Amino acid sequence: MTLPRVLYWSHAPDSVYAVLRTCAQGIAQLDTLERDDPALRTQALQQADVLIVAARPLSAEELVQAPRLRLLHHQGVGYQDTVPVADLARRGIRLALTPEGTTTGVAEHTIMLMLAVYKRLAHVDAQLRLGCWHINTYRSESRELFGKRIGYIGFGRIGQAVAARLHAFGTEAVFHDPGIDARTVQAGAALVHAMALDELLESVDVVTLHLPYSPAARHILNAAAFARMRPGAIVVNAARGGLIDETALCQALDSGHLGGAGLDCFEREPVAADHPLFAHRHVVVTPHTAAATIDALQTKMHSLFANVASWSRHEPMRNEVVLTNAQSDTSHSGNAPG
Repeated sequence: MTLPRVLYWSHAPDSVYAVLRTCAQGIAQLDTLERDDPALRTQALQQADVLIVAARPLSAEELVQAPRLRLLHHQGVGYQDTVPVADLARRGIRLALTPEGTTTGVAEHTIMLMLAVYKRLAHVDAQLRLGCWHINTYRSESRELFGKRIGYIGFGRIGQAVAARLHAFGTEAVFHDPGIDARTVQAGAALVHAMALDELLESVDVVTLHLPYSPAARHILNAAAFARMRPGAIVVNAARGGLIDETALCQALDSGHLGGAGLDCFEREPVAADHPLFAHRHVVVTPHTAAATIDALQTKMHSLFANVASWSRHEPMRNEVVLTNAQSDTSHSGNAPG
């Protein structure tokens, strides 16, 4: 039996490729990119039966250069803004996701961002390296998580994992998620109550985003939303950059209305070094690395290549996105992500 050729679409270090090769053994012929070169990328794409999309999006123009492609497997779950769904549907190319391995890393990263913003970690770290001893500078504005009300916009598996962990910090939790009918959700030991979005924004100390990007969700946090939030409240986003109007966020920080922001993702990635948000000492930023741990990578690749093996045997795949028409009408099957 000829093994399918699988191309890893992102250029990555050899240490990442080593994990992929181990998981692909006996299942697929793995192609990787020696360098981030357009000519090499196009050449490899022309031979691919399966494409793994991770940090680097796939455009509709690039998809045309993949005549053999039959399966696109996303390394994560955020396919809405990283793959040309309508074009996949038109060509009958199947799409599957990999929710496995993401939850723990993103949940921990979200909490890290909250703590880092509250304790002004990025700024005091940078200042200390310059010899500035800010022992009292931020005593009047640094905060603790204990006793804070956390508002979750989107409350699937990652939002619930954050709430379960933050319960031990002594926080209160509320959520807004139109996809959940229940008025209360049990997340670990935390009992989390549903709220209308405006009510949530007006009553919480921290707003944390845990929903996929879609045109309807674009800029769900905008100038009007920030104006509703409590003075001094903070925003955390380890989901998708397009959920936040970054210009409005800058203005809310400039005015002093918001107390800070922790951001792992941005509307345009990679982010320019002169991004206005980088000038704010109350903003903590990371380069979309919430799920970027060796633990998550190993879990993801084992699950992903098990799915490729099922596809090769013409068996049902887990977490397939069923493309129903060229307008990208989609639904999830199997163990779909929350």
